[in-house]
Amino acid sequence: MGLRVGWLSGLVRAHGPRRLPCVLTRDEVRAVFERLRGTARLVAGLLYGSGLRLFEALELRVKDIDFERGEIVIRRGKGAKDRVTILADGQKLALRRHLERVRVQHEREAGRVELPAALAAKYPNAGGEWVWQWVFPAGRVHVDTKTGERRRHHLHPTAVQRAFREAVRTSGITKPASCHTLRHSFATHLLETGYDIRTVQELLGHRDVRTTMMYTHVLNRGRLAVRSPADVL
Repeated sequence: MGLRVGWLSGLVRAHGPRRLPCVLTRDEVRAVFERLRGTARLVAGLLYGSGLRLFEALELRVKDIDFERGEIVIRRGKGAKDRVTILADGQKLALRRHLERVRVQHEREAGRVELPAALAAKYPNAGGEWVWQWVFPAGRVHVDTKTGERRRHHLHPTAVQRAFREAVRTSGITKPASCHTLRHSFATHLLETGYDIRTVQELLGHRDVRTTMMYTHVLNRGRLAVRSPADVL
């Protein structure tokens, strides 16, 4: 006798409770940044200053940063979508100096980077051009087994994650903060400043505004800007 499962067709899969994002205050962000150094600080600055995901920051190429317009182009972010976000004025000088050092290293090594397959086939020499290099290259060079080319991959995420965890620990912050918390804090602080939800949605690259709406639950002033009666006693 076969197993009858027709009765299961009417069941609805239960979804777990949606957790509110962990968000740092401005003072907590400042405390973390005071304990970050070098490349980890630069990457973290893009997570908080531009609302990037960690992998989006690490996969940036030189051509994706427009210092004059104060913009960063995210190529094939989550959902394989491109978007444009802001580049904080306060980060421009440090980022320019970082890229100057990276360029010297690139020219000394005459190395190449990996390109998307279709692009590599169409422009076989592009991998050696400066504009296609990683903004945050890895510390080590590797030899591609197929082509024999010397290449640098982009920085591994664990390098930034370790530095960030240590900065949170030594700052005394007890929140379960991770690198992604900086992106949450970027969105929340923009809303606190008065930017509209649609603008924040666009900068974050959310497909549905309801995803962005979750940040209204963690605003210091409350979702409806309600002030507790206990505060006016």
